[in-house]
Amino acid sequence: MKLGAVLMASGAGRRFGGNKLLHPVDGVPMVERAFAAVPAELFDRACVVSCYPEILTLAGERGYLPVPNPDADQGQSASVRLGLSRLTDLDGVMFCVCDQPWLRRDSVERLLADFSAHPGCICSLSWQGERGSPVIFPPDLFPELLALAGDRGGGAVIRARQDRLRLVEACSPDELQDMDTPFDLKRPAEEKPLKHCHMECTVQQ
Repeated sequence: MKLGAVLMASGAGRRFGGNKLLHPVDGVPMVERAFAAVPAELFDRACVVSCYPEILTLAGERGYLPVPNPDADQGQSASVRLGLSRLTDLDGVMFCVCDQPWLRRDSVERLLADFSAHPGCICSLSWQGERGSPVIFPPDLFPELLALAGDRGGGAVIRARQDRLRLVEACSPDELQDMDTPFDLKRPAEEKPLKHCHMECTVQQ
């Protein structure tokens, strides 16, 4: 089975005060932590979609296909369309945001294994029944993802296909936590609320 990945790295970071993906978390830039959790070597092809030249340069150096996003102001759907358009020949594609600094590679590997065992399903990392990111989609849903517009992500597709969703438990709730403001980085893990990921839509297995 040939699987691909789209790492979405085009967010403006307005609430963070700038490009948060270059901000260090425990001494490591957030985007580098995403590369470590979702390494290109796990996939047949993996791409990074970004409007930031420095991130695209890093992506190329780490073995990803760098995909410039001139339409970042259109919202998340532009990243979905641009990334997926490079991977439509594959048997499944995982979408991942890059601002979850505590995402772990072993959780990603378990998500990939679950999709390989259930290739007709939508497989999502989760915590205690709440869906998060990353999410893997089968190829029959690619046309719906490519038709997305505006600031809409894969959650819009999941809402219409809830019966096909499988939830794969993360190792900890921190893995699903995204960073919207610098304050999020300073809060103890036990105080961090589990927010909906950027792909929207919380559903039950």
